Amino acid sequence: MIRAFKWVERFDLWLSRHWLALFNTFVGVFVVTPYLAPVLMRLGLTDIADRIYSFYMLIGHQLPQRSIFLFGPKLMISLPEITAITQSFDLVVLKRFVGNAEIGWKVAYSDRLMAWYGTFWIASLVFAVIRRRVKPLPFGRLILLALPMLIDGATHLISDVLVNQQFGAGFRDTNLWLAQLTNNALSPSFRAGDLLGSFNSLARWISGAVFGVGLAWFLLPVAHGVFTFRLAELESVKGVSRG
Repeated sequence: MIRAFKWVERFDLWLSRHWLALFNTFVGVFVVTPYLAPVLMRLGLTDIADRIYSFYMLIGHQLPQRSIFLFGPKLMISLPEITAITQSFDLVVLKRFVGNAEIGWKVAYSDRLMAWYGTFWIASLVFAVIRRRVKPLPFGRLILLALPMLIDGATHLISDVLVNQQFGAGFRDTNLWLAQLTNNALSPSFRAGDLLGSFNSLARWISGAVFGVGLAWFLLPVAHGVFTFRLAELESVKGVSRG
């Protein structure tokens, strides 16, 4: 019993010292794994790739027209090109479509999540270098940084599921409101659709990246303060040096 207690105490001390490296490793694996799905599909290891797609579908829609494709001629595929293959606008069919040898295979999460999780991980790696100089982002400012993503995501949801009767023909697909707002100053190729570089694509990338940085800025300094306090407490009790 005493030996088990000492082991827990040593683990507590080790975790308080190395929590950020452990956290960054975990987040890195989580962020990189979706990119392995198309690699595994390319190598013919479809069973393992399918498990990755299935797991990450729990946290994101994986709509192919809003995902990046690897090993194909283009990074993003338009909805008409995809439905020409799937022969269906059904939401479930589209989510489960992962690609093929001709167009490539999709990364196992959408472009918005690529931006969100990717920038969160990068911000966490940067925080590991400058953590002693960073103060937590106030919660109110985090909400402000989250608003662009919440508005963009909510309007996409309404457009995709609750309004239009044919998936892909909603107000966020055509963005006619944007044409009216800008007096048709924007080209139709930029205004409509989801392809890389379009208005919708930029909105997802930028809003996801802004929230990813904000979330890291909010959470990590707080966690650093908690673990720093805990480490000082443990070292004081144990009488060990910080090294």
